Amino acid sequence: MTWTEPATWYANLASFYAAAAAFITNPAGDVLLVKPTYRDHWAFPGGYVDEGEYPHEACVREITEELGVSVSVGGLLVVDWAPPAGKRPRSLASFTFDCGLLTDTDQLCLSKDELEDVAFFSLQQAARHLPDDVAPRVAAAMQARARRVPVYLAGMPYRL
Repeated sequence: MTWTEPATWYANLASFYAAAAAFITNPAGDVLLVKPTYRDHWAFPGGYVDEGEYPHEACVREITEELGVSVSVGGLLVVDWAPPAGKRPRSLASFTFDCGLLTDTDQLCLSKDELEDVAFFSLQQAARHLPDDVAPRVAAAMQARARRVPVYLAGMPYRL
């Protein structure tokens, strides 16, 4: 049997991007979303995972950078996958983590070069503010938090 050199073998494997997001609610169950300056839509707080960084570490770093607060990352709630699209040449794995409760937005210090607004929305409002391919993560994250079992959404329709 002929073995391929590890460097060649790894170089030929598929690669993808990864993103980490925080699922934060207030005591009423409303979902925290941010309005990036560079997008037309709202998003979960979070961002891309840097090389050599674990997704949960990226979540903490991104929340600190964007919102000026430190969060404790709890369990993984949702894993989603998006194929290459538009100008993004690779697939994207998205990890949504439970980052607990926040009573209000007064303690947040927005990174004004990245975010223009932050607000809590009901589950239905949050889903309407997000892109269609991201909106199912709202209900999935809430259900995963309640059941303490992560939800895998990739390519699957999701309904409560």
